[in-house]
Amino acid sequence: MSSHGFHVHGPHDHAVEHASQHSAHDDSSGLTNQIAMCTAVIATVGALFSYMGGATQASAGLLKNDAAIKKTEAANQWNFYQAKSTKQSLAELARDLASDEKKPVLQAKIERYDQEKSDIKKTAEALEARSKELDEQSEQQMHLHHRWAQATTALQVSIALAAIALLTRKKWLEWGMFGVAGIGMAVGGLAFAHI
Repeated sequence: MSSHGFHVHGPHDHAVEHASQHSAHDDSSGLTNQIAMCTAVIATVGALFSYMGGATQASAGLLKNDAAIKKTEAANQWNFYQAKSTKQSLAELARDLASDEKKPVLQAKIERYDQEKSDIKKTAEALEARSKELDEQSEQQMHLHHRWAQATTALQVSIALAAIALLTRKKWLEWGMFGVAGIGMAVGGLAFAHI
């Protein structure tokens, strides 16, 4: 109450003033500043992990696409191989039905088709092997993507725990934030090490 310059505080006013002074002292010395700093670091690392997760996912997609292209090229070679086999079979049939003077020419065709088939088969097998190799690389990249995503998720949960710890001023939530952030960092380390 105030009357002509004279001001009297009620008991509630003293309690509020004392609580705000005590709260201001706590904020500057510990919990708030510590959690704010840790949250900024965690968010920065989380952004890096998120970038790596996106990069590995894109890489996995490109590798899978390259594997499909090589698989298609191999299938084309096998179709070419079948066409040569059909020509060779027809040449063998023609040779068997031909007169003796035409047989050497047909036999030369058969041998040429056989050599061409051998070369085509080597090319098709090499393309299939490359396709399989690219598929395996894609799977490895997807595994890394999942690791980065797990690490990012743990760091996001850690940031949420930090916000709750700030609101509730519970020390155990602060420790929970550090624990979950540690798990996120460990999983990110596994991803970085390609494990």
